Amino acid sequence: MDFQGIYDRLRAAKAPGLLDCDLPRAGDPADKKDQGRAGDAFVLVDPAHWADFFRTCKQDERLGFEQLIDLSATDPAKDDENFWVNVQLLSLKHKHRLAVKALLPKDPGRIATLARVYRAAQWHERECAEMFGITFEGHPDPRNILLPDDWAGSPLRKDYEFPKEYHGISCE
Repeated sequence: MDFQGIYDRLRAAKAPGLLDCDLPRAGDPADKKDQGRAGDAFVLVDPAHWADFFRTCKQDERLGFEQLIDLSATDPAKDDENFWVNVQLLSLKHKHRLAVKALLPKDPGRIATLARVYRAAQWHERECAEMFGITFEGHPDPRNILLPDDWAGSPLRKDYEFPKEYHGISCE
């Protein structure tokens, strides 16, 4: 199934939280500032219905997204109010993929865990929590996996300031 077919199926299944989709587009040659948008087509989901949307993606027979292959976040700018939470799904049975995104307000930066829908989300969410400071509510094991437990801040946020030293070790 191509992206348009997947999007139409999500709409027909009334997938909770489905807001819109975005397709790559060429820039306007008459407008020097419009570079267009390259990359993958994606669906935009309301973070309030995050887990329910993914449950539909997995359980709907025609979609059959049995694997979560990536979950991460993007902090577009220091003064931007939102993160982009990005997920990639794969259906081996139907041989199709889906990119899913949500605009998550940095304050409070909380979203439901997907670990109850896709076990693979556990590791991805732990890394995302450490690096961006996002709280995945209901996560079964929110311990750090990359940073020491007493590390201050979230290193992949645009507003993060690296410490000069950590326990007497220079970080510069």
